[in-house]
Amino acid sequence: MDFYQTSLSQLHDDLVNKKISATELTKETFDHIKGNEDQVKAFISLNEDQALKRAAEIDAKGISDDQLTAGVPLAVKDNILTKGLTTTAASKMLENFSPVYDATVVEKLNAADYINVGKTNLDEFAMGSSTENSAFFTTHNPWDLTRVPGGSSGGSAAAVAAGDVLGALGTDTGGSIRMPASFNGVVGMKPTYGRVSRWGIIAFGSSFDQVGWLTQNVKDNALLTALISGNDDRDMTSSLKEVPDWAAQLNENTNVKGLRIAVPKEYFDGLDEDVQEVIKATLDHLESLGAIVDEVSLPHTKYGVPAYYILASSEASSNLQRYDGIRYGFRAADVKNLEDVYVRSRSEGFGEEVKRRIMLGTFSLSAGFYDAYFNKAAKVRRLIAQDFEDVFKDHDVIVGATGASTAFKIGAEIDDPQTMYMNDVLTVPVNMAGLPAMSIPAGFSAKNGMPVGLQIIGKAFDEQTVYNTGYVFEQTTDFHKKTPKLGGQN
Repeated sequence: MDFYQTSLSQLHDDLVNKKISATELTKETFDHIKGNEDQVKAFISLNEDQALKRAAEIDAKGISDDQLTAGVPLAVKDNILTKGLTTTAASKMLENFSPVYDATVVEKLNAADYINVGKTNLDEFAMGSSTENSAFFTTHNPWDLTRVPGGSSGGSAAAVAAGDVLGALGTDTGGSIRMPASFNGVVGMKPTYGRVSRWGIIAFGSSFDQVGWLTQNVKDNALLTALISGNDDRDMTSSLKEVPDWAAQLNENTNVKGLRIAVPKEYFDGLDEDVQEVIKATLDHLESLGAIVDEVSLPHTKYGVPAYYILASSEASSNLQRYDGIRYGFRAADVKNLEDVYVRSRSEGFGEEVKRRIMLGTFSLSAGFYDAYFNKAAKVRRLIAQDFEDVFKDHDVIVGATGASTAFKIGAEIDDPQTMYMNDVLTVPVNMAGLPAMSIPAGFSAKNGMPVGLQIIGKAFDEQTVYNTGYVFEQTTDFHKKTPKLGGQN
């Protein structure tokens, strides 16, 4: 099955009408994954035996018209709990951790009879922008195997870009769905904070984290996001708002005539010239379709990265206290006393980037520094949210580049944390404000042929306008139809 040549709806029809069985589809999917995996390295673990068993059970009972994902192979980022299937967060700390329950999003997918083909690679505990911080291996970008796939959901993005699956779950704390989507030429949606339950997600920054999908097209993303959205009593931050049928509004009548698009001038600061060219062409195209494009200002954007890394690292230092070598996870050998257990287990179990953020967060929360760092960063967060609110008084969406550059070479930035952090300058403000945002393929760099992503930001809980805008652009261009040629430079 060539997933590039189909859609979730078409695949569902084929399964219902028995043009293909869930078992046949699952076998073909694993054959495809295995053909790519030596080069791409998208998966930490594969779930072949259980997936084939589940597919046979689904075939035996049949698939009804209202079971959209029944028998459909999908992938799950390896910081999302899956009962009985190892969940590592790409860390030595959890290398052998087998959860005893499923995350809420996985429960919903199980109820819909999806096929979990495996767990995708990520930066350790979702801390990184390149997937080079995985404790196990670096995932490669299918468009150019010498380049990174972005992070932290790099494994999920690469699996979709390589045609392994139609969709893969990711998490987004500061751009970790959207940046990999941009680097890999796929669609990546971060829903409004609270739209999707975080219960069963290995926490990084609890007030920033959000689950979402990476897919090959916008409509599939809308369908899958609706499936996992909704209130969850186990997550006190999940919203009570009704979940609309976003995909139902995506059809031949969807248009952007009269849509007021805001383009922040700050979103062009520091953009590579080849990325600027693509984004300017995109804006011209949207204008030609009837959208109204205005330049605006989001003046506190430049403070987003430093404020985010103080706040998110502070939350991370608190969330990661539980990994102490006592209750579960890695424990150092030959320890002499309790303090030795704590210190050595954490020193040996966590990677360098995780330890760097724990130290930064602990420092920011410490007596004498809380007001100087954490409290000021929290005030900046409010100012960033206010910037968005001001612009949305007169505009429907905010549009700009997802990243300042295309995917960089593996190893080019891993030893320079400050440069690596600045990759998130266009994505972290969205998480600071809790807004929905999606990256879609906008074109390709004239310099290196790599994908360029367009970020579409919407008002809180207005995923519909974000999807509408992305869908119209997608249907009037063909960038999403182009596929990588595995094996080297494109």
